[in-house]
Amino acid sequence: MPSWGELLTELQPHVNAEGAGVPGLDNDQLRDKYLNLLYEKTGRNVIAYYSGWLKPGKTLNIDINDSDVTGFMNALKGLDCTKGLDLILHTPGGSPTAAEGIVKYLHNKFQGDIRVIVPQMAMSAGTMLACAAKTIVMGKQSCLGPIDPQYGGIPAYNIITEFREAKADIENNPKSKEYWKLQLDKYPAAFFYSVADAISLSSALVSDWLTTYMFAGQERAEVKKKVTKILNKLNANNKSHSRHFTVEFCKSLGLNVEMLEEDQELQDLVLSIHHAFIITFDTSNATKIIENHLGARFVTHQSK
Repeated sequence: MPSWGELLTELQPHVNAEGAGVPGLDNDQLRDKYLNLLYEKTGRNVIAYYSGWLKPGKTLNIDINDSDVTGFMNALKGLDCTKGLDLILHTPGGSPTAAEGIVKYLHNKFQGDIRVIVPQMAMSAGTMLACAAKTIVMGKQSCLGPIDPQYGGIPAYNIITEFREAKADIENNPKSKEYWKLQLDKYPAAFFYSVADAISLSSALVSDWLTTYMFAGQERAEVKKKVTKILNKLNANNKSHSRHFTVEFCKSLGLNVEMLEEDQELQDLVLSIHHAFIITFDTSNATKIIENHLGARFVTHQSK
């Protein structure tokens, strides 16, 4: 695998063995080079979905949202969908309903033959997308995260707990009613039910995807046990929505996980792709890139 410095060197002009000047690659060419090398190794279509959320100051369109379907439509142009899809994910997550639209679209096109590769992080709704694959490829540095919904950075489970504490306190101590009125007036009407529905939706979507895609063809009772175990951990109050669930933990839950380290060439290519995308975010105003191995790309930029 080229080191970070060696990838940066590929971007610089240099002199070849014959003494002739050779221009360096640009960021797009660097990513395309390694995406295409991965395609040549596996024979499977490659689409990378990358967000630059880890770069400070980047806030525009960094989450999973409905506009991403346009990016995936662009990325599917020219692909032979009978070859399956390797979807490389690096995302903080976003809208569960947007993830639902992406899953429906991709599975319709690739007939369920989708493998998700997580070089570093696929959190929240990104974890939900990973659960819609036949297999998830992770390395020792990779992580998934909780799928419990968030509202303005507040975990849905904490909101539910606050409402329940208010109800119990008012029943036992009617004088606390004014206090709780001040506390709960910050939420819109029927907010408790919206939050409860969001928790249920995340579980329902992931349950359906695990059953239909990851555990397809397995004995129904066994699948139900697996799905229940997975959801009990992924969609729960995990104390922090940014908890990192390692590859070992994900395997212990029963998810179909392959170790990236088991194939050295695959690992080298995936990490080179990852570093090429991170270099792009570090050296440009790009905030999100959806790109295939043929070079078709959909890029969001943010003014510096």
